[in-house]
Amino acid sequence: MSRPLAGVRVLDLSRLLPGPVATLHLADLGADVIKIEDLGAGDYARTMGEGADGTSWFFRAVNRNKRGLTLDLKQKAGREVLQKLVVTADIVVESFRPGVMDRLGVGHAALAAINPRLVYCAITGYGQDGPWALRAGHDLNYIAQAGVLEQTGTAGGPPAIPALQIGDLLGGAMSAVSAILAALFRARIHGEGAFVDVAMSEAVLAHNLFPLFALQANGETPPRGADLLTGGHANYGVYRTADDRYMAVGALEEKFWQLFCDAVARPEWKTRYAETATPELRGELEALFAMRTQTEWTALFDPVDCCVTPVLTLAEALAHPQAQARGMAQVADGMTQYAPPFKIAGWDFAIERPAPAAGQHSAEILAEAGYAPDEIAALRQSRIV
Repeated sequence: MSRPLAGVRVLDLSRLLPGPVATLHLADLGADVIKIEDLGAGDYARTMGEGADGTSWFFRAVNRNKRGLTLDLKQKAGREVLQKLVVTADIVVESFRPGVMDRLGVGHAALAAINPRLVYCAITGYGQDGPWALRAGHDLNYIAQAGVLEQTGTAGGPPAIPALQIGDLLGGAMSAVSAILAALFRARIHGEGAFVDVAMSEAVLAHNLFPLFALQANGETPPRGADLLTGGHANYGVYRTADDRYMAVGALEEKFWQLFCDAVARPEWKTRYAETATPELRGELEALFAMRTQTEWTALFDPVDCCVTPVLTLAEALAHPQAQARGMAQVADGMTQYAPPFKIAGWDFAIERPAPAAGQHSAEILAEAGYAPDEIAALRQSRIV
């Protein structure tokens, strides 16, 4: 089966989570992603957390299907290698603070002069300009600055830190992928490259929709945990079961609420659809779910199409028949990894190579760029690669 991005070459200078996950998706789709690391620590993700053979599970999972090159961009010869690779590249991805690549002489303007069709993507916390452009940040800071953290949590409680890195993954990864592919399409059609400026905080802000709607309608956002989709309504919430597990109730539409009431043998609740925001009804549902275990509730609701599901652990989610049927859990490189979150007709996803060791493919990449064996040896001797 043809790989959708076969023939596309990506030079990935990013580290940690956002950029590497973005290029992971490109690599899974068939792009030739060259992971470029410095000769020192390289990508810090290599040693973050447990793993095998000194390489973390984190690094292995987000850098599969890539080739590895080490390169010292602080040396002139290292920058010359990058410039030579850019001649045949389609995409460059980096996640340094604004201005770092320009100071090295290999920023967008310099590289676009070599390859006008180049799509250059810079992933940062707050964008390339503005008063916060040079600030450091992490996912928690981005969702805080975007007004998401303030709305996340239970009524009366403090803001809750999400288990999913929303800014890094929604912002730095998926927003980058969509913008990169749009710019690549234009480059292929019109021969015109682009500078893609991805700000993780802005990606979160741009998807913070329902609080925005409330702000337009009422001049303010609702209190934390009080909105329709944050736990303020009895028909959209999480309920503790008799065995201290939880069920997720998402019976938002009236048709689902009617089915829910029939399933739990509470026909008198059908007429209370307009009362789902009342604490009294929520209390009644809390008492109801406390009467049975999660397994019992799951068995009851499995045949009822009313959007009620168990709150699973990750191990349970991976073993679930739906995830198994869709092939979401892939075993490779000594660990369980996720398949891409999309399917494309005519393309079969495969993990074709494990995450590279630092500089594992340096020689073959340099040879492809036209370097002779003695030149490659000289670059190694000088610790350029």
